[in-house]
Amino acid sequence: MNSMPTSSNSPADSVPGQEERSLFANFRLVSLMTLLSRSLGLVRDMGMAMLFGNGPIMDAFSIAFRIPNLARRLFGEGALSTAFLPAFVREREQQGLTSAWRLVTATLIWLTQFLSGVTVVGLVLLLGFYLAGFNSPEYQLLLGLTAIMLPYLLLICLVAQISAVMHAQNRFGWPAFSPLILNGMWIVTIWCIAPWWSSPESQVYVMAVSILFAGVVQLFCVLLPLYRQGYQYTADWRESKADVRTVVRSMVPILIGLSIAQINAVSDSLIAWGFSAPEVISNPSDTLLNTAWQVRYPLESGTASALYFGQRLFQFPLGLFGLALGTVLYPLMARHAETGRHDLLQSTLLLGLKQVIGIGFPASVGMMILAGPITRLLFEYGQFTSEDGLQTAQMIAAYGAAVWSSCALLILHRGFYAMGDRMTPLYVGLQMVLLNLLLNFSLIWVWQGVGLAISTAICAAIQVVLIIRKFENQIGKLNRSELGLTLLKTSIAVTAMGTVCGGLLFVLPPSDHFTQRLWNVMLPLLAAIVVYFVAAWLLKMDFLWSLFTREPKSELDS
Repeated sequence: MNSMPTSSNSPADSVPGQEERSLFANFRLVSLMTLLSRSLGLVRDMGMAMLFGNGPIMDAFSIAFRIPNLARRLFGEGALSTAFLPAFVREREQQGLTSAWRLVTATLIWLTQFLSGVTVVGLVLLLGFYLAGFNSPEYQLLLGLTAIMLPYLLLICLVAQISAVMHAQNRFGWPAFSPLILNGMWIVTIWCIAPWWSSPESQVYVMAVSILFAGVVQLFCVLLPLYRQGYQYTADWRESKADVRTVVRSMVPILIGLSIAQINAVSDSLIAWGFSAPEVISNPSDTLLNTAWQVRYPLESGTASALYFGQRLFQFPLGLFGLALGTVLYPLMARHAETGRHDLLQSTLLLGLKQVIGIGFPASVGMMILAGPITRLLFEYGQFTSEDGLQTAQMIAAYGAAVWSSCALLILHRGFYAMGDRMTPLYVGLQMVLLNLLLNFSLIWVWQGVGLAISTAICAAIQVVLIIRKFENQIGKLNRSELGLTLLKTSIAVTAMGTVCGGLLFVLPPSDHFTQRLWNVMLPLLAAIVVYFVAAWLLKMDFLWSLFTREPKSELDS
């Protein structure tokens, strides 16, 4: 895109150079920490696959961990920053830092009380399920693991809240480092602690306890820096109750809107677990979901585990690119919306969508092509068999189709939040929850477990189309011809990339040795990256390079 001179009264020019440099420095810091955390997450998943394989133990663990993990994403993936930060900054600027710390204290106390109540109610329900006669080994394991990890919900949400306060103080280091603590302790437990127990059931309980302990360490690692920033407990925190209620009211629709994908992921896992045939079959009737109607289980054992591993791989490019891009563009969109410059807001959104096409689309295709080699490299060791690998690779490929659309939704949702519209993403997202459930219960009878992942990809693509239309109704039509040209050029580059990547996979020999498996992933991956960016350069896809420059201001304001 040819940049034009920016007017002197452009909102982008109102940002001081030092503040802008700080923004990109923080972006690089968060991106680096995200890369390290996701890399450690892959290592931990490799360890879990080696230790438990795909089966009822890993199924139960993945379901039990999803409950606190869902809470982490609900409170930590943008909702707290979006709802709490404006209130904190406004209080600090208008009433002073003492009043702002009072708001922090009131919010932390309310959050502790609320989540403690949720935890207690959850533990009572689990006890009720146990007393109601859910005494099969699979149910007992699921209930026990859930009971152990449920308090992690409180710990990790407090970590997210404190991190939001530190973000408002322009401190990003410790909040970004916090996930590394969990993954690091998880990995240490897999290789150094769990092997001291002989049975897989005991080992998986040890893993659950280690996660709870890691939550305590995470909390202290953000709480102590907060005190060093000057935070002080204020006994008169009740005076900020009205402000807390305002934050909560604005947070609720944002929480739900941002977490539609997580709600769908949990429902997918529950369906996978409930509709999977038992691993051990003692008589032919065990293969029947409904004996009277002779209906067989549509899914095989280990489907929930394959979903878990597939979603973990799916989150890797989504976190590195989608969340990072949303972090950079959201302040710009918020500033343009605040000053009423809908033309600049439209340009920023257009740039974000072009980046999603230019980066997210090839990421989707690459993930689909390399699903098999990635699975063999990361997971096919120990108890994780080749059959487990095939099942997981299918999940990774299906989820890969949703990378571009999920990245687009991260940008589009923030566009609505920048304009103060919290309800439109919520309404559209709730429609997608219903559609996802309908597709889930339909596709599992056609494509078995991979149908759950395909349903997610379909719903994400439909949601992108609906959200764009809603956005255009508010700020006007986007430049469809520019988006179309971007899609055409990207398709040509991706075709060249896919041809080279697939050709290398065809000639590289399969192997059980780690070095050859690594080579089978890295050579096609590096070749695909080089071919794609060379093709992008030849096709003059100049918008791609703005993502790597220090000040993409001219692109946004052209």
